[in-house]
Amino acid sequence: MTRAIESTAAAARKAAGAVAILTTKQKNAVLLDLAARIDQSRTTILRANQQDLDAATANGVTGPKLKRLTLSADSIGQMVEGLRQIANLPDPIGGVTKDYAAPSGLAVRKQRCPIGVIMMIYEARPNVTIDAFALCFKAGNACILKGGREALHSNEILATLARDALGAAGIPAEALTLLTTSDRETVKRLLAMEQYIDLVIPRGGTELIRFVHEHARIPTVQHFHGVCHIYVDKDVDIDKAVHVCATAKTSAPATCNAAEAVLVHESVADAFVPMLARRLQTDGVEIHGDARICSLAPNAKPATDDDWGHEYLDLIVAMKVVSSLDAAIEHIHQYGSNHTEAILTTNETAAAEFTQRVQSSCVLVNASTRFNDGFQLGLGAEIGISTSKIHAYGPMGLEELTTQRYVVQGDWHTR
Repeated sequence: MTRAIESTAAAARKAAGAVAILTTKQKNAVLLDLAARIDQSRTTILRANQQDLDAATANGVTGPKLKRLTLSADSIGQMVEGLRQIANLPDPIGGVTKDYAAPSGLAVRKQRCPIGVIMMIYEARPNVTIDAFALCFKAGNACILKGGREALHSNEILATLARDALGAAGIPAEALTLLTTSDRETVKRLLAMEQYIDLVIPRGGTELIRFVHEHARIPTVQHFHGVCHIYVDKDVDIDKAVHVCATAKTSAPATCNAAEAVLVHESVADAFVPMLARRLQTDGVEIHGDARICSLAPNAKPATDDDWGHEYLDLIVAMKVVSSLDAAIEHIHQYGSNHTEAILTTNETAAAEFTQRVQSSCVLVNASTRFNDGFQLGLGAEIGISTSKIHAYGPMGLEELTTQRYVVQGDWHTR
């Protein structure tokens, strides 16, 4: 088994060399061909996904995890559109970020190049198979994808379509390797193969992230928690704020960019909290609030210490009344996860202070936390949202899947 896994990783390394020198036109042609194949295979994809859903339901999988596993006509359409967007984005490879003459007279350029082989380990999100491949490929990399066993059939059909598009273009199919094993020892061995794999990106729950962090000998970019806050400032349009806060939770409660906590300035609490509470009750959202929230929202449950900094991934939200902007920022610093925070305010000074002092991977003014998403921010798609502050921070699109090197032109220089 060890020899077979090493051969798989070595084949991905070899394919990475071929992908690295493809032209933009060649890469875009593969992505557009894959978009067409997915569009034409909707029935087959949905049938495979239903197999996964049936098996998951039989095994007792419910709630947010089942939602993340589910594909629909809309989500398949988003895959297709994401591929087309990525094809239309500028190719980062060869992009020059610095260009200058050194004191010696050498012409120095710093430019983007592929990372090499990227291993992605993720849970029950079959759409990640396409997003990860497309972004890695456009950025000149090969990828090894280890999806969750719950999405086995969905991942297999999507990977097959991608490998068919590669083969049709004469590109090694090993540019995408899908691992279907659930053997943790096999994954451990891969996490130690630094001679073949250049970067590992885990995307999933706490247990998965800790497993990768513990066993990887390869550089890792991780997304640990999505504890996202919205702060409702004293200067705010209450009607609009209610709508933003409600939909930031209800539009997709099982996603990492859903709002998990709402902090409300005390001067607007009497007007704002009852309105939001009624809206959330209508939407089926459970509120866990501090004493002030509970006094203003009869349907709220008293919050415990565990509610602050908790990632519910469900129709539950924590709410707290704060005395000031400073108090809101202090709460975020204590309980946030460096993922996403938003301020709702009509005060430009407050907005500027919030964005300067809150250093999460994405900070929004008068917009839902749900916009911290590669597709929504125009990246075409994302391979994940990094909450590590090294190499990449926030949604990881094309540029975040490259590294930079120096290319130096001399005139027979010696030293």
